[in-house]
Amino acid sequence: MSRFLFVVPPLVGHINPTVGVAARLAAAGHEIGWVGPNAALAPLVGPDAAFYPTGRPLSDDPLVGRPPQLRGFASLKFLWEEFLVPLAEHMVAVVDAAVDEFGPDALLVDQQAMAGALVAERRDLPWATSATTSAELVQPLAEMPKVAAWLDDLLAGLRRRHGSTAATHDLRFSPHGVLAFSTAELVGPVDGKVVFVGPSIDSRPDDTPFPWSSLDGRPVVLVTLGTANAEAGGPFLAAAMEALSGLSDLAQGVVVDPTGELCSNVDVLVVRRVPQLALLPRCSVVVCHGGHNTVCEALSHGVPLVVAPIRDDQPIIAQQVVDAGAGVRVRFGRIGAALLRSSIASALDESSGYAEGARRIQKSFASAGGTDAAANWLSELAATRTSGLKR
Repeated sequence: MSRFLFVVPPLVGHINPTVGVAARLAAAGHEIGWVGPNAALAPLVGPDAAFYPTGRPLSDDPLVGRPPQLRGFASLKFLWEEFLVPLAEHMVAVVDAAVDEFGPDALLVDQQAMAGALVAERRDLPWATSATTSAELVQPLAEMPKVAAWLDDLLAGLRRRHGSTAATHDLRFSPHGVLAFSTAELVGPVDGKVVFVGPSIDSRPDDTPFPWSSLDGRPVVLVTLGTANAEAGGPFLAAAMEALSGLSDLAQGVVVDPTGELCSNVDVLVVRRVPQLALLPRCSVVVCHGGHNTVCEALSHGVPLVVAPIRDDQPIIAQQVVDAGAGVRVRFGRIGAALLRSSIASALDESSGYAEGARRIQKSFASAGGTDAAANWLSELAATRTSGLKR
């Protein structure tokens, strides 16, 4: 049996996909240690999770809120210079101490927790990248050489300060392999040692209340932008309310409004949160911002999408949905109720082919292996170290 150290950023969407993998490894008798979640997010990994180094949980110091109005390069610059690089600097000593105490045979390192990659390469430990979003796999900066060079300089600086000067690989892509929680059918062709395992969507506790009796049997259209976009999402959600009110003969809307500013009507149910995994089997269309987890959860149920990307990886994921024939892409900031209504109606229409495309991706997800495939591959990676030590 082996020891695995999971190094993740304190971000819900990056922690959740790894929880099922850790559970599979633990069920097979392996030991799991965690570095990354702060006190608020620690419950995501379960009550029995072991955090390292003991007694030194990750603080909230590097967690800087990003202004919601930032877009394009300004948003990317803020993400890297104000969050990801400081987070890596902050976590390096913590990961080093965790390795000393836990003694892992291998590490699983999130793409946005680069301290794990820096420590693993410096200490010659096998490690895999956890790619909880597919956007980086397609080299999104390939057509922006100046931006790519700027990012390369940031990563090179991290390596000079904390990594191995002999290493040449990109810190976001382990030379041992990249676990991608998607499939080639959705992402398209990629370079490098990428292991597609499909989404990690194990059942997770969710006691979010929901008025199930209010669903009246019509096809359900779920509209959700994620809690992180609540401040910027008001106009879009209002347009969605109007659009769905005009589709009463086709569907019943469920709009997630974390601010509580919108009110339900006879055709649209408004709630602050939803038990999303429980609700998706009742849905016929999901309207969302293109967050990787929401997209994959919808497609895992064969539900077509209307995607309105806001920033970061979302435009790339939205285009992957379109290219896979599994949904429609609309503009987040410049869409009225009429256009949104026609986009939802198109996604609802079986003859449009979007439902068929979503079911095709659903099949690819089911056959990829999910958490079992990921756990098996990681077991093989750790075995290379333990067999080497025995020799």
